[in-house]
This record gives sequence, structure tokens and C-alpha cells, in this order.
Amino acid sequence: MKSPIPDYLQRVLEKARPFNTGAPASYIDVLAKADTSRSAVAVATVDGSVYSAGDDDVEFSIQSISKPFVYALAIQDQGVDRVLEKVGVEPSGDAFNRLSLEAGTNRPMNPMINAGAMATHALVVSSDATMEQRVDRIVEALSRLAGRQLYVDEEVYAAELKDANRNMGIGYMLKAAGMISCDPQEAVRGYIRQCSINVNVRDLAMMAATLGNGGVHPVSGERIMPQESARQVLSVMTTCGMYNASGEWIATVGVPAKSGVSGGIIGSLPGQLGLAVFSPNLDQRGNSVRGVAMCKQLSRDMGFHMMDMSQIGGASVRSWTATIAGGSKQPNACQQDVVIFELRGAVRFAGAERLTRAIIGEMDKIRASCEDIAGMHAKPHVCAVLFSFRNTYSLNDVARRLIHENIRRLASATNVVIIDPTGVLKLPMDQPPDKGPGYQQPRVFKTQAEAKDYIGGIGCRVVSDDGGI
Repeated sequence: MKSPIPDYLQRVLEKARPFNTGAPASYIDVLAKADTSRSAVAVATVDGSVYSAGDDDVEFSIQSISKPFVYALAIQDQGVDRVLEKVGVEPSGDAFNRLSLEAGTNRPMNPMINAGAMATHALVVSSDATMEQRVDRIVEALSRLAGRQLYVDEEVYAAELKDANRNMGIGYMLKAAGMISCDPQEAVRGYIRQCSINVNVRDLAMMAATLGNGGVHPVSGERIMPQESARQVLSVMTTCGMYNASGEWIATVGVPAKSGVSGGIIGSLPGQLGLAVFSPNLDQRGNSVRGVAMCKQLSRDMGFHMMDMSQIGGASVRSWTATIAGGSKQPNACQQDVVIFELRGAVRFAGAERLTRAIIGEMDKIRASCEDIAGMHAKPHVCAVLFSFRNTYSLNDVARRLIHENIRRLASATNVVIIDPTGVLKLPMDQPPDKGPGYQQPRVFKTQAEAKDYIGGIGCRVVSDDGGI
């Protein structure tokens, strides 16, 4: 069985394809020549699963999406107080390449605009570090976040450096204001090299998921940044990450985010996931046209808005196998196994995705043990798959749809039984039109006793059970 999540992401991508307005960044000749047909989307959970669709292996320069991660490095290397002396945290309301300085302090308004990003870059390692030392530190850290070795695209770097007059001017103004102590040209060149690091959407989704996981890498389990740094970065992304579109973004999408002029956008939902989209055409604010459309769709469909209070609490998944012996309706039946999944709490996308992986894992183990690889029925002692929603407080719409789809796919392979005393699942009682060959309508019961008697026959007995059927 395959997860339905990549199929959903493909539909999101296809729905965004008709958005053909905008154009690639014209002031960097390499980006201006980008293939505008490219589009991709990826989602990474905080416990390490990655789903993607489209041109998910196409690399592009990270550009301004590097800013939140380098901000985290500066905090780690210098401490948050020292960083706040040099860079503020207030929205500027200006374009990303404006010299926006606070009155009285001369600090750049925030680390997500170019002036603040250059000042942040100059704080990495130490104030007297060389450009090479800072860039090496940044490439190494971003590679750990992505889970693979990243590199600087020298063609992009050369193209950006050729037309870096505005950034050079900002660098000299920062030096004059006392916000950087190194050579302004070195700060600007190092900043441009950090923006020229190549990534794909799967890299970015994992990097964003690390932020959402409090600085711990979802796959390696390595703590890459302190939790306090991740919190600071996400806070600034929330208010400043989409430049002068940040207010509209947080109202409509509701996910801390950062965009880049190569067409990428990342979003990080604390405690749940990281997402990334890519498409080169930009709107007037410098954000990917299709990328924004995909993020809005994901937020609406998946309930990602951080201010959505329709669900509270958390969710957990348990799975185990119980063995039963037949009762009066099956007096001669041998012992049979029932694979059981129990979902607890208030369930949103992350909980339903966790259940999806548990189902796939158990079904794959059963399939691997079959002598006849044609299907599950070759393993006769697995007589049913049981879902228990006795301790499920609530399901939001996306969780319910995902669980429905998992049940539909399972019901084409085996007998599905559901315990749902409060009707939280709202499973349709009519068979779906695309039910597929071998589909068996799932049976829904209000009590575990009714479900047990249906599976094993009235009077059946439990031979072994680690979870409490």
C-alpha cells in the first residue's frame, strides 16, 4: 500500500500550474533564464517522513531562504543579545533591498531584509573571522540541515556579484553606522555566496522541519541549533519572512515562512512539519506566484494556519496484533490474528500521517511474510484490520479525509473493522465509486465487544493481546 499524501501534493501542484503571471528575477542573469515550467512541492514531518511532487530533484539557489538559518547560526555563535545589538526584529514594510535602519540605533530593521542579513552574516563565527571561514561554517551547517552535502553555485555567485552595486552600497552604510566591523566588501561577497548555495525542495522541507522540531533534525536526531534559537527564528519569520507581504501572508496562510527570488518558499509549522515550494515566476513583491498559490492551498486543505483553534490537544498512534480463537459461529476456526490501530487525542494532519505510516509498516510486514505475493489473503490467519477510535477526541477535515482514503485502500485488500462509539470518523456507508476490485465495505461498531464477536464469532476468546482489544 502506498501513502495517498504524494497524490494529494501532485493535485496541489497541478492546480497551481495555470498561474502563469509574473516573471523570474531579471536582475540576476542566471535566474532570468530559469525554466518557468518547473514547479515542485515537498512536506517533511518533524519525525522524519518526506513527501514531494513535481520537479523535486531540481536544484536552485537558496537565495534569501538562507537568511533564517544564518540568523540562527549568528545567535548560536554570538548569543541572542549580541545579535540584537546589531539587528532588530521589527517588520520594515519596505522591499527586501532597501536600506531600512531604525532611527536612533541604526540597526537594520530585521534579519530577513538584505541589510539585516548582511549584518547577520558578519556575526557568524566571530567578528574577526574571514569570509572563507564564515562561508564554510554556513555551508556546513546548511548541509547538516538538509541531510546531504550542499555547495555554492559559482555561476550564480558570479552573476550576482557582477550587479551587486546596491548591496555594496548597503554594506558600506552598515560599516559607517557601526553595524559591521569587517570589510564591507567581504561581508557582501560572503552574503552573496551564502545566497548562491544550491538546494531542492526536499532539502528545504527538511531544513524547515528542523526549525519546526525545535532545532533537532527529524532524521538524524542531531540537535543542530538550540531550541531558543529556533523559537527566535520562527518568531521573526512570522512577522518579517515575506517582506512587505508578511501581514497578508500570515493572515491567509498562517505559517512562519521565508521566500527567495529564485522561486522557493519555505514554511515551518512548529511541532508538525516543514514545507517547501518552488516555481521561478515572481510577483511584484518578489515571491513565487505558483509557490504562494500552493501554500495557500496547503494551508486551507490541511488546516496549517497557526491561529486555527478548531482543534486542541495532541494525537498518538498505537498498533499491535491480537490473536483470537473462533466462537460459536466459527467453532472449528483456528487461531487468527487481528492487526489493530488505535488513534488517541485531537487529530490533525500530523497525527493522521503518523497513522498512515503505521498502517503501511504493518501491511508491508504482512505482505513480506506471505508465501503467495499476490495479496494479503495468502496469509489466512490475518483475518481483519481493526481501527479503534474509542479515545479519539476529534478529527479535523484533512485528518478525516486521509484516514478515509487509507481505509478505502485497505478495504480492497482485507476485512476492515472499525470501533467508533461517537461517530467521529463519519465514514460514508455507501461504497465509493472507485472502490476497486476486491473492495469490502468496512463494518462499524460502537463497542469493542461487538467488533470482537463480528471478527471471531460470538463467544470467541482472546488468546493473546498486548493492547487490550
